[in-house]
Amino acid sequence: MTFSEQANRIFDEAVALYHRTDDVDAVFVNPYKPGTIEAVLTDKCLVDAVQWHLEDIIRDPEIDPVDALAIKRRIDRSNQVRTDMVEEIDQYFRRLYSAVTVLPDATINTESPAWAIDRLSILALKLWHMREQCERTDASTEHVQRSRSKLAVLSEQRVDLSTAIDQLLDDIAAGRKYMKVYLQMKMYNDPETNPILYGNKSK
Repeated sequence: MTFSEQANRIFDEAVALYHRTDDVDAVFVNPYKPGTIEAVLTDKCLVDAVQWHLEDIIRDPEIDPVDALAIKRRIDRSNQVRTDMVEEIDQYFRRLYSAVTVLPDATINTESPAWAIDRLSILALKLWHMREQCERTDASTEHVQRSRSKLAVLSEQRVDLSTAIDQLLDDIAAGRKYMKVYLQMKMYNDPETNPILYGNKSK
C-alpha cells in the first residue's frame, strides 16, 4: 500500500467517524496507537472536519454576533493546531528519510509532503459532502447533476494528488528531491509579533 492509499483510507475513516455524531463538540476516540503516523493523520483529519463544520455554522445569517466571534476565535485556534500538525507530519518524513544520500542534482519541491497531504485531508471532506449533495431529495435535478459533475472532478483530483504525493516520496527516498521544512511562523497568533496584541500589553 502506498502512503497516499494509507492516508486516503485513514482520512475517509476519520470523516466517517466525525459524521457518526456530526457534532463539533463531540469527543472522538482515535483508533490508532498514540504517536504513530496513523494516529496523527486521524487527528489531523478530525481537526479539519470540526473546522469545516464551524465554517458552515458561522455563515448562518441569523447567528448571534457574540456566538460568531467565539466561533471565529475557535477557528483561529484550530488553524494553528492544523499548522502544527502539518509540521509534525513533515518531521515524520524528515526522520524517515534522514539516512538518504541526496544526489548532486537533486531538486526541491514546491511544497513539502505534509502540505500536500493536508490537501488530501480536505479532499476527503469535500468528497463526503459532495456525495451528500448528490443524494439530496430536496434539491433540484439540476443541483444534483451539478453536484455529480463536481464529485467526478474531486475524485479525479484525489487520484492526481495521490499520485503526485507518492511520486514525491519516491523521489525523496531515492535522493532525487530533498526536503526543507519552513515553519509557518504565523504572526497573528503570536503575542510577540501581532502589533494589536503586543501593543495592548504596553497600554
